[in-house]
Amino acid sequence: MIYRHPLRLKADPARVVIRPFHLAWQAQDAEPDRAKRLVKAVLALDARMVRSELGLVFRDFETRHWQTREVFIERFEEVAAQVGLKNGGLSDARKELIGAYFCHEYSYSAAALMNPSVVPHPDQSGLSRGAKRIVMSLRAVGEGHISSIAFREGVVTPDREFELMPEPPFATAATARQSKATARGGAVTVRRHAKATLSGTVIFPVTEAQRHGLEDLRLGLFHHSARKKEWIGTYTAYSGAGISCEMIRTEDFKRFELIPMTGVAAQHKGLALFPRKIRGRYAMVGRQDGENCFLHYSDRLDHWDAGELLFRPRFPWELIQIGNCGAPIELDEGWLVLTHGVGAMRQYSIGAVLLDKDDPARVLGRTHDPILSPLDHEREGYVPNVVYSCGGMRVGDDLFLPYGVADSSVAFAFVAIPELLATMR
Repeated sequence: MIYRHPLRLKADPARVVIRPFHLAWQAQDAEPDRAKRLVKAVLALDARMVRSELGLVFRDFETRHWQTREVFIERFEEVAAQVGLKNGGLSDARKELIGAYFCHEYSYSAAALMNPSVVPHPDQSGLSRGAKRIVMSLRAVGEGHISSIAFREGVVTPDREFELMPEPPFATAATARQSKATARGGAVTVRRHAKATLSGTVIFPVTEAQRHGLEDLRLGLFHHSARKKEWIGTYTAYSGAGISCEMIRTEDFKRFELIPMTGVAAQHKGLALFPRKIRGRYAMVGRQDGENCFLHYSDRLDHWDAGELLFRPRFPWELIQIGNCGAPIELDEGWLVLTHGVGAMRQYSIGAVLLDKDDPARVLGRTHDPILSPLDHEREGYVPNVVYSCGGMRVGDDLFLPYGVADSSVAFAFVAIPELLATMR
């Protein structure tokens, strides 16, 4: 029933981007005052020294990044606006050097790469019969254990052939314009660079609620109607002191909306959206008590109240807690919900539950045993004895399932759907 693909994705400290450097991270001083002092110091350098110092920066970093000079100029303009600097008469070299002082190189997946989800790619052209082009989201963890969202594109076939597209040599951070909405913790728009590929794009935290991470994106393809669709996912925003559930929405993987969610259910991890409305309402599977799975309905995508109990731990491998592993998958037989269960020695395994298509509150069956548990070579990592996914997708008669291993790397499996359904009781 299970085929584990040999490919494994691991953390790679060589994958770096240029990010804004905030002086407040280094000291308790008020950042605007310290920033003004730094800008003043660079303005005091003579032209020869500016060219010399900028030359050293480019010697060390220009070949490691894409459009480095443009990034430095953009960062300079942001800083100039913050400190009230009128930049008339400044040379490009001085602007670039000021921008460089307010940037740093960040290895976004140096610590871990984990907890993927997978959806159909917007472009399905030029493929062999039955093949699917995919977009995979990944939780990338870097310095300070800060999580961001990375992407990889690939192709999967009904014959269990699987290939990821090569990563570009340079990674690029999606850009977000600071605004009053950002300061208030409202919705934020981030954009992929016009010349960047999706596989080279990383979405970093923007607001205070997200400051310490965007975690475990459960991405899905949502059908509003026969003609209108968009990719919607939920993720955990971690501020460093608390968590909340937020939503990402995109129609083209070029422009993304990061939207805070409200309601009792949104104060917990692990909400997963059904891929279409049910009886005229949006529906989610969640775990509002940290132990059991609940079914939630809402008339709004951004507000989710308490739900009704859907199922609770039953079998030994899930007795500590049970939750979903991504958006429900629609089959002829019903809604297939992948689950994660936590058992003895805090071992995480993956199972499945089948819900009635018209009334998801009815549980039609569930796997008595896990369909995926850590093998010996999958036990070791940052958090040992964990296999975990944020979403799979159907490809032919298989479930294609990327999954995190020990909170450290990503592996891939194919699960035969007919055999999986036959094991449910």
